[in-house]
Amino acid sequence: MTPVESPRRPRWRNLALLALLLFPLLWPLQRLAERYYSNELIEQNRQTLDLYVANLLGSLRRYEVLPRILGDLPTLRAALRDAQNPAARDAANRLLDQLRKQTGADVIYLMASDGTTLAASNWNDEDSFVDRNFAFRPYFRQALAGELGRFFGLGTTSGKRGYYFGAAMRDGEEALGALVVKVDLDHTETLWGNTPEQLMVTDNFGVVILTSRPEWRFRASRALDNDEREQIAFDRPYPTLEPRNLTLDLGAWLIQSRELKEIDWTVRILAPISLVERPVRTVVAIGAATLAAVLLLLGLMMQRRRHYLERIALDAKARQQLERRVQERTQDLEALNSRLKQEVLEREQAQQELVRAQDELLQAGKLSALGTMSASISHELNQPLGAIRSYADNAGVLLDQQRNEEARDNLKLISELTARMASIIAHLRAFARRDRHAPERVALQPALDDALALLAKRRQAMNVELIRDLPDATLWVQGGETRLRQILANLLANALDALNERPPIRRIWLRAERQGDGVLLTIRDNGPGFSAEALQRAREPFFTTKTSTQGLGLGLAICDTLARALDGELTLGNHREGGAQITLFLQSADPGVAFPSED
Repeated sequence: MTPVESPRRPRWRNLALLALLLFPLLWPLQRLAERYYSNELIEQNRQTLDLYVANLLGSLRRYEVLPRILGDLPTLRAALRDAQNPAARDAANRLLDQLRKQTGADVIYLMASDGTTLAASNWNDEDSFVDRNFAFRPYFRQALAGELGRFFGLGTTSGKRGYYFGAAMRDGEEALGALVVKVDLDHTETLWGNTPEQLMVTDNFGVVILTSRPEWRFRASRALDNDEREQIAFDRPYPTLEPRNLTLDLGAWLIQSRELKEIDWTVRILAPISLVERPVRTVVAIGAATLAAVLLLLGLMMQRRRHYLERIALDAKARQQLERRVQERTQDLEALNSRLKQEVLEREQAQQELVRAQDELLQAGKLSALGTMSASISHELNQPLGAIRSYADNAGVLLDQQRNEEARDNLKLISELTARMASIIAHLRAFARRDRHAPERVALQPALDDALALLAKRRQAMNVELIRDLPDATLWVQGGETRLRQILANLLANALDALNERPPIRRIWLRAERQGDGVLLTIRDNGPGFSAEALQRAREPFFTTKTSTQGLGLGLAICDTLARALDGELTLGNHREGGAQITLFLQSADPGVAFPSED
């Protein structure tokens, strides 16, 4: 059989598709180049920023200790003590001028306790500080308060920017005045030089105080609130009382900053994005040229091998198709036969497993029902039995003391508790049979009082403080009296169990209020609260965080089941101040007289 000639394939179209697939690779190349050159620029600027910050802090720290050291000089103290003596002030002026030349400070001046300058290193200049009052400056107020005064500002006399250090000069507890050293910061801008990167130093108000671009100087890099504007107007650190906003296109700059917490300044270096874009464009252009050369080479190779490959492909394709069809048919038949055999075996095994599982499930259901019923009866009868034992012991003591009436009352209570136990057992039998009872009206407060009375002796023995927040008017809810008392007794018993784990003071809060069409009862304690696992599994039967001798883990499971049977809802959680908080929501009932319960 002669194979059919294969049609001529559009090789150049495939090459064009390959180009469309490969050219998007230029985008990750561009991203990698941007990341590389950005990191390079960031690292370079970080080193530059570290050098500038070190130089700036070094310039300031040189003069930080001068006010306190020079304040002990006798000549300066003599000028403060005898401010009216021209000779003393002249000696102080000349000493300060000498100290300024030796230290390299811009100005050093001596201020009286009222802020008036008595002597200054520039006493012989036209912009002398002598006899000028700078009491409004923060560094003077800080110095008199016993701190090292710090302040940046534009000199009101010299018009030059500077950083001021001030320290008080004292005679015992009396403040004689202050010595101030002004540091010139203009040279820190000239150190930056003419580079594409720009320098910007902002103070605590966000106002630019040092920058390599003069048009940014004394501009606000952020919005100022009213308090800051009032502080600026009082301290007058800038040539204007209303700094204009600095408008920057943040997308055009690569910004790095460093906070100087000791002086509350922020130093930033702003590098133009163009420093990254130029080399990135070069890399992308080289990548595009390389990709075009590779595509051209591939096109030439494809053109030469085209006819040869097509002839070989036609023969091989025909043979492979025939062999593949034979193999596929054979494999399909073998797989179908094997699958049928396997399905028959699986069907028979599944039938046997189903019969065995049904038998085991029936037996397990019987055992589970017996176990749950016995555990529930044991759990619910535990509290009345404890109360009966307590009343019986009290009755014996009362009979020994010939207090027959009180003993008779205890025996009456024992009788009522046995009736309640019978009611609980009847309720559990009815619950196991899924019996339904007609809704009843039950008064919440009396039911709560009965539950509290049942646990009164235990609560008093544990010294638990009970805080009640219940309305005076009776709250009527829908439910069975026995079931409601059963829920309340279990919840209060759990609260007492939780308080066993904490030392005094122990408290339980009770709060009831109307909410919508129902009544919300909240029971809260100051115990350890629910753990995360307990919140998830508290409603599971036989789950408990107590020891095996303390409980069966059925209390909350029974309460939740009974609450839902009464069309209510039980919610578990932890209070924000600590301890567990349980809320019971019950449907409201019309006010009336509670009928005897048939629970």
